Amino acid sequence: MHYFLKEDDVKMKKKPELLAPAGNLEKLKFAINYGADAVYLGGKNFGLRAFAGNFEMEDIAQGVKYAHEKGAKVYVTINIFPHNDDLVGLPEYLLELKAIDVDAIICADPGVIKIAQEVVPELPIHISTQANTVNWASAAYWYEQGIERVVTAREISLEDIREIKKRVPVEIETFIHGAMCISYSGRCLLSNYMADRDANRGECAQACRWNYNLVEEKRPGEFYPVLEDERGTYIFNSQDLCLFDHLPQLIEAGIDSFKIEGRMKSSFYVATVVRAYRKAIDAYFEGKVNKENLQYWREELEKISHRPYTTGFYFGKPDKNAQTLENSNYIRPYDFIGVVLDYDANTKLATIEQRNRFSINEKVEFFGPQNQDFTQTITRIIDEENNDIESAPHPRQIVKIPVEKRVYPFELLRREKA
Repeated sequence: MHYFLKEDDVKMKKKPELLAPAGNLEKLKFAINYGADAVYLGGKNFGLRAFAGNFEMEDIAQGVKYAHEKGAKVYVTINIFPHNDDLVGLPEYLLELKAIDVDAIICADPGVIKIAQEVVPELPIHISTQANTVNWASAAYWYEQGIERVVTAREISLEDIREIKKRVPVEIETFIHGAMCISYSGRCLLSNYMADRDANRGECAQACRWNYNLVEEKRPGEFYPVLEDERGTYIFNSQDLCLFDHLPQLIEAGIDSFKIEGRMKSSFYVATVVRAYRKAIDAYFEGKVNKENLQYWREELEKISHRPYTTGFYFGKPDKNAQTLENSNYIRPYDFIGVVLDYDANTKLATIEQRNRFSINEKVEFFGPQNQDFTQTITRIIDEENNDIESAPHPRQIVKIPVEKRVYPFELLRREKA
C-alpha cells in the first residue's frame, strides 16, 4: 500500500507515538534526539533484560528529566513473572518511580499490578506483550482493571488489532520493528533449560539465537526444519520484524503507539531505526512523502545489524520464508565507528568519540537527526595530546578529524564493510 492520501484523510488520523528502547542513559538520549516520542527502559530489578545495561534509580531520574525537557515520555518495565522473593522491595521501588515522575510502568503479572495499584494508584500501567493479549475480550478485561494501554502479543494480526480498537476504548501499542522471539510473546523456557538463566525473570541468554539442527532420535543424520502455525511462533532463527512498508495501514488501524524492539542493541541501531520511522511518519502526516525519500529511509534499515525482515503475523500466518533455516547469522553491512561530541567552525575539526577502529584514508559517512547525511574521506586524525596518528584503535578514544561540513553532537559515523 502506498503512502499518499488526501489531505482531509490525513487530518482525520491520529499521529501515533514512536516508542524506542533505552538500554542505558546514552541510548535514551540518542533515541530522543533522533525522534522518539517516548522510551522504555528497565531498572536493575523487576525487568526482563538483566544483561541490557539497565538503569540505577539515579540514572532513571536523569533520563526522565532529560526526556521531559525534550517533550518525551519514559516508561519503566516491571514485567518479570515474580516468585515471592522477587516481590521484596517492589513497593519501595514503585514509590521511587512515582517520585521521579515516570510516565507509566509496563507490567505483565497480576500480582505486580495489584501492588502497583495499591501503592501508586496515580501511576498509569501498560500491560506488557508478555501478558499475551490477542483478542478484544482480554483487552476489555485489562481496561476494566484500570489499565491505560495494552501492548499486544506479537502473534496478533492487524485485523485483530482493528477489532480490538473498535470494541475497547483502551490504547494499543504494537511492535513494528526488531527481533522476534521464538517463544509465544517471549515466554521462554529454553534459556532456563540450556543456560540456567530464567528469561521470565530477566535473564534471557538468547539461546534461540544459537545454531541448531533438529534430529529425530531414530533418524540420525536427517535434519528437519522447525516450523510454526497460526497460533504462535515455535521456531529457531526467526527473522526480524519490519513494518516500514505498511505504516499507512497501521496508522489507519488506529494504533496508538509504534514500538521498536532493541534494548540490547547499540546506540547506532537505535538512532538509525528511530530516524527512519520518524521521517516516514512525519512525512505521511505532512503530505511530503515521495518515492525517493521512502526508498532512502527504507534502505537505512538495511544498514543496521539485523536478520532478514518479515512482517510477522500482521498479515496472516507466517510461511516458511519467515524463518532462516541455513544459519542464525546477522546481516552487518556497516560498522558503527564514532560519535560526534563537538565541532569547531574555525578550525573545521570535529571531536569524535571512537566506537570502532578507523584510520586515515578511509571513507566514512556522517548522519544525524536532521538527515544531513554525507560521505567523506578521513585525511587526518589528531589525538588528545595534539599528535597526528594513523588510526584510532582504542575503545572510546577521543580524537579530532577535519570535516568540511558542520556537524553536531549526537551525529554518528559509520563505515561500509568491504
